[in-house]
Amino acid sequence: MEETSVRQYSKAEFNTEEPYKALFELRNNRFKYNQMFTILKDNAASVGFKDFGRMLKSYAEEQAGKGVIIDNVTQFEGQEIELKTGEWLADDYGVTRRNERNGEDIACVHPIMPVERLTNIDTGIEKIRIAFNRGEGWKNEIYDRRMIADNRSILELSINGIAVTSENSRNLVRYLHDIENLNYNILPHHNSVGRLGWTNRGEFSPYVEDLVFDGDNDFEKIYGSIKISGNFDAWLKEAKDVRKTESPARIMLAAGFASVLIKKLGKLNFIVHFWGGSEAGKTVSQMLATSIWADPGEDAYIQTFNGTPVGTELLAGFVNSMPLVLDEFQLVKDKKTFETIVYMLCEGIGRIRGKKTGGIQKTPTWKNCVLTSGEGPITNSSSGGGAVNRVIEIECKDKLFKDAPATADVVRKNYGHAGKIFIMLLRNEGAQEEVERLYKEFYHSLGSGATEKQSMAAAAILTADALATKWIFCDDRALKPEDIGKYLSTKESIDTNLRAYEYFRDIVASNHYKFVIKGNSPVGECWGSVSGGKINVMKSIFEKICNDGGYDSKALSSWLKQKGYTETAADRAFKSVSINGMKTWCISMKEDSPEFESADPQEVPFL
Repeated sequence: MEETSVRQYSKAEFNTEEPYKALFELRNNRFKYNQMFTILKDNAASVGFKDFGRMLKSYAEEQAGKGVIIDNVTQFEGQEIELKTGEWLADDYGVTRRNERNGEDIACVHPIMPVERLTNIDTGIEKIRIAFNRGEGWKNEIYDRRMIADNRSILELSINGIAVTSENSRNLVRYLHDIENLNYNILPHHNSVGRLGWTNRGEFSPYVEDLVFDGDNDFEKIYGSIKISGNFDAWLKEAKDVRKTESPARIMLAAGFASVLIKKLGKLNFIVHFWGGSEAGKTVSQMLATSIWADPGEDAYIQTFNGTPVGTELLAGFVNSMPLVLDEFQLVKDKKTFETIVYMLCEGIGRIRGKKTGGIQKTPTWKNCVLTSGEGPITNSSSGGGAVNRVIEIECKDKLFKDAPATADVVRKNYGHAGKIFIMLLRNEGAQEEVERLYKEFYHSLGSGATEKQSMAAAAILTADALATKWIFCDDRALKPEDIGKYLSTKESIDTNLRAYEYFRDIVASNHYKFVIKGNSPVGECWGSVSGGKINVMKSIFEKICNDGGYDSKALSSWLKQKGYTETAADRAFKSVSINGMKTWCISMKEDSPEFESADPQEVPFL
């Protein structure tokens, strides 16, 4: 029907059946129906009639009550797609239908409709994107299909502003079910993912065409930060200028590439930690590594240590294959407890948790490296060997950049190019074989001085840097084993029992006045005795010293016995010694200490 053939109605005539009857007669011709609907709607607005939609809805309901077959469609202002609604009337006044009692079932009091079907490429689980409008513009949320299929769980949609209560939840479930099934082949369908990194199909998120993010809203900003911005040549020049120097920032940059190789190589996760003064440029080095993949600016990809262990676990699971970048280690309040987080990050698996409804939640897993920085080291003298073994710590004594603010300014504006190129080339035929070959060469070239886990981490970094040099930088400035080898922990340095032994000796030596020496009484409390070239420390004191230092007393006593450093009973790690006339179990160390033998406890001031 041509627009000129539609008569114009007055405001009073819109209160009669005539305009609605004329429109309703075109219900079987969808094009002409929509054309006339638009004309009449504009006509009503021009004459100041505001109830056109409500009157049309009432007329249609009346016709449905007379048995007239109605092929309803969504008639929402600004809707993304037009969908069939069957018996449901869906317009800007909400979604309703006539029931058997000649009453009205209300599904929702505002526009709402499914607009997209999603299938997660990891899990195969289908989700639905729901669009809704509460008068402030259209909004979108993605929901599990099971959430919108249950009268109770659909109430969770109210958190996002959808008007659903226990009164209308059943009708809303029915409406969403009906409209999806009526339009199953019409609704757009896309693959989706809730995390970053390598997928089960060998692709890399987010570098997959038409891939939609369906994950937690808390991570949407991080997901969105992974994009290409600015000029690749500007970024490349800045990165190559850093690589011309001997700055440890080169290692952080290489580790940024190495993260995506961990799963490819099937190796263990590791941490690269920069620590030192506030003017060294540690954060800028993290920004440089982050700019390989994402926006390194504030409130984007880089996170801080100011979070809970659970939050850190979920974040690690989300970034998955990409580097987890955490700044400001000094924000960690309990450094001793943080050691458990180090183990968790390097193990690459979260805690097993139950569901409220029964069963077990999906446990997050990841394969990557963690790039951290802070004013002090992550590990200390009492850290377990496993924790020390998994962290490459680099003290930044000198400035890492010639002009750190200038470098930061460049990478804030230019980022995301190198990562996408790196992944593209990494997926080429023969790349996997080259990665494995380089890794083996570097691992063997690092020698036997460092521990196995430290060598594995260093080899992954060197492999990534060699590939980046060949594929991206083309500057013949790849890292060499000696460039990173000097920062690796030796086997001796991570021996927890050796460090515990040294700590124990220091404590005993600094408290020599607490021992019975040459028959003289100790000053203050008694810790044991010194006689016959033996230092006998009472078992309770030994255990307290170990516990105060964060060491395992049972492990240390056993180690001392195995090393032959102590005299013991046949079946124990301790020896029965007479102290002040009483037999007591002691660690009896074979120690010839002139400091103890010559000391007069009466002359040692009480401390």
